[in-house]
Amino acid sequence: MSHAFRELLRKVGSGTHTNELLTREEAAAATRMMLLQEATPAQIGAFMIAHRIRRPSGEELAGMLDAYSDLGPALEAIPSGQTVTVFCVPYDGRSRTAPVVPLTALLLATVGCPVIMHGGDRMPTKEGDPLIDFWKGLGVDWSGLSLTQVQTVLETIGVGFVYLPTHFPLAQAIVPYREQIGKRPPFATMELMWTPYKGQAHVVSGFVHPPTEGMFQTAFDLRGVTHYTTVKGLEGSCDLPRERTAILGLGQPDGSFERLHLHPRDYGFENKNVPLETTAQTLEEMLAVLQGERSELMQSTLWNGGFYLWRCGACASVEAGIAMAEQLLIEGRVNQTLRALQQAVTPLQLTV
Repeated sequence: MSHAFRELLRKVGSGTHTNELLTREEAAAATRMMLLQEATPAQIGAFMIAHRIRRPSGEELAGMLDAYSDLGPALEAIPSGQTVTVFCVPYDGRSRTAPVVPLTALLLATVGCPVIMHGGDRMPTKEGDPLIDFWKGLGVDWSGLSLTQVQTVLETIGVGFVYLPTHFPLAQAIVPYREQIGKRPPFATMELMWTPYKGQAHVVSGFVHPPTEGMFQTAFDLRGVTHYTTVKGLEGSCDLPRERTAILGLGQPDGSFERLHLHPRDYGFENKNVPLETTAQTLEEMLAVLQGERSELMQSTLWNGGFYLWRCGACASVEAGIAMAEQLLIEGRVNQTLRALQQAVTPLQLTV
């Protein structure tokens, strides 16, 4: 048993009126002890559920991110020095709506805006379809690549994926605790800000509950992150909804912050999200979009692609981004990016 961890556990688990917020340094220490298994299983489970009940602060999340930076993997800055967009999505996957972010990533890479994603396999508590499964279905299996190989793909094609079981086994080892406590722990919130990249990054963080966005802003500010986008997205992801106004926060490199509300109807999109029926069906629809076929998923891809092409500086407006996304898809250029990605990743699988 770790006596140092027990003291931190006392702070977060002392009840509504007597519990204390951890300092950034204490939160980092607690996270390190959990990742390194210096705390016992009973202590880890107790901390996770107590922290969940009390809710983390932005300062505590900053400390947790510090620990991930110290112990976790990170891709090196790409030689071009370009800003890399890091899409941070919930690790427990999707269960109601079709994900758009793989298509968005391919669109961005097609115009030279590099992208990184991260995640693992099917995970509690939702046990939804994870991003890695959609990538595998598109013919891109990141699960067997070393971090060095992912780096090579990122530099050559403009897309990378940090896969927890392979690249961050310390974090993967605490996944069973998440299943056993039956609730999403603060780790699940912190992962929506984690940036496993050493160069200039544009961090995109999805959220569901408005207070979470405030935690993001505090943590980003403490860690000196100014270039970020917050998205009240589909199932807490980075995907813009079509059935309601998209609520976005734009953190700018100069330290300013702008609130943005985008109404899908103003851009010609109907109020309809694409349901996730099965992974196989969604993959068929994704491949059809890449062939330039019109569909509801194509509409969602244009909506998301238009915004992110603008946000990443590839065009002057969201309207221009939508037009650019449509042209790239119809001309088959995004599909060419997928083919190049497949050709880059598949041979590496054979050398692992």
